[in-house]
Amino acid sequence: MTAEEILERDFGTLPDLIRAHADARGSHPALIEGGRTLTYRDLDRQVDRAAAALQRDGVSQGQAVAIMAANSIDYVIVYIAALRVGAVPALIAPSSSADSALRMMRDAGSSLLFADGAAAAQLPPGAIRPIGIGAAAEAPLLQDWMAPEDVVPAPAAIAPGDAFNIIYSSGTTGEPKGIVQSHRMRWHHIWRGRLTGYAPDAVTLISTPLYSNTTLVSLIPALSYGGSVVIMPRFDARRFLELAEKHRVTHAMLVPVQYRRLLADPAFDRFDLSAFRMKTCTSAPFGAALKAEVLQRWPGGLIDIYGMTEGGGTMTLVAHLYPDKLHTVGKPVDGHDVRLIDDDGVEVPPGGTGEVVGRSIAMMTHYHNQPAKSRDAEWHDPQGNRFIRTGDVGRFDKDGFLTLVDRKKDMIISGGFNIYPSDLEAVIATHPAVADCTVIGVESDQWGETPVGFYVARDATPAEEILAWTNARLGKTQRLSALHPIDELPRSAIGKVLKRELRDRIAAARQAA
Repeated sequence: MTAEEILERDFGTLPDLIRAHADARGSHPALIEGGRTLTYRDLDRQVDRAAAALQRDGVSQGQAVAIMAANSIDYVIVYIAALRVGAVPALIAPSSSADSALRMMRDAGSSLLFADGAAAAQLPPGAIRPIGIGAAAEAPLLQDWMAPEDVVPAPAAIAPGDAFNIIYSSGTTGEPKGIVQSHRMRWHHIWRGRLTGYAPDAVTLISTPLYSNTTLVSLIPALSYGGSVVIMPRFDARRFLELAEKHRVTHAMLVPVQYRRLLADPAFDRFDLSAFRMKTCTSAPFGAALKAEVLQRWPGGLIDIYGMTEGGGTMTLVAHLYPDKLHTVGKPVDGHDVRLIDDDGVEVPPGGTGEVVGRSIAMMTHYHNQPAKSRDAEWHDPQGNRFIRTGDVGRFDKDGFLTLVDRKKDMIISGGFNIYPSDLEAVIATHPAVADCTVIGVESDQWGETPVGFYVARDATPAEEILAWTNARLGKTQRLSALHPIDELPRSAIGKVLKRELRDRIAAARQAA
């Protein structure tokens, strides 16, 4: 069956599309990383070898396969190989602390870990069996571990409701939260890719981490439609511009802080970016002024995507078509039902403000092994239809465009990554010199937002010492930028910390400086 025939079906799989492209246009570049290029024929063969090795090592359909590494071609091979045998990639940030990473691997139930040297070095010897991937890999290496060239995996019958992957969004302390996405959800993402111009001649530049849904919603359709994917192990603004010009890049998914850094590069306007067809943005608030600057200085279209890894309702703002709506996150995607509810779970009237909830075919199955948190993430309408709660508060204008006005939850988005203050607070609270504490997100030119802590002291231990102690126990993307002593945390009559007062205090201090 051709890729075109598969894409016209109600359901298909990414591995099947890779195989179809290998059969029809096997010499076309699929993955490019530095000086290494894999054609679709090469990619299909490498995936088969890795998939057969997974089965050889006892990985069964439905079982998790942990990946904890920086971006690389090897990462993509392992990811697709797990899918080919019906296994479930469990994606873990390599910046996670050792304790957090182990909790996530055990929660997923993986017996194997694919990691680069930096990630594997964090884990205690014997904690889990590692296989080295990427440029920083250590023995045993992926190529040595894979099955011989002539070995192929046994086929797996994959149903739409089967788990596609688990993405861990948190887990510094307490129970990690694994978001289980289904093959049905991913198929919807693939189908949606044609609307943003993914095609066999497209070239997509990947510069955000492969363990993030932000990246996967670009990588998966790019490969599904037979285009080429250029992989950056880590983001660097000047290198991004060089690669975009060299490879005549047509597509890129970026977070707002990356757009800001790229436009701030003194050489930005000297690069030829005329091949761009579409740029997308997600994961953090994308300011209207920044959108306008991207539209003015960067060729091609621009789409702001508002949604969650958990799925539900997705909004898109086609910025180049609606320049007067840049302050919004757009309208619901076709087939997505997005509503606003009040604190009692009742829909607000037109023009009202409420928490954003959404329903679509693209919805997570559940949080892995956490039924209570799964229930908390859901809202059901009077007809019993299931929606996913976002924790964001917004309002629709008269044209149906959604403006976000606040976050009901306290989640911090720093550099495109979700940071949960409760995770950080739990670490700070364990320091013997801390009697009480809280964490807020404050504006940052570099990261969009950054976590800042406040604490009530038990003794005279310097704040700098407590800050260093805390950050040593947090993942790299979660570390506090500052920690301030305070006599007493401001609280409401029912004991809730009034974080807005703390944000105002930071803002006032900055203005006075």
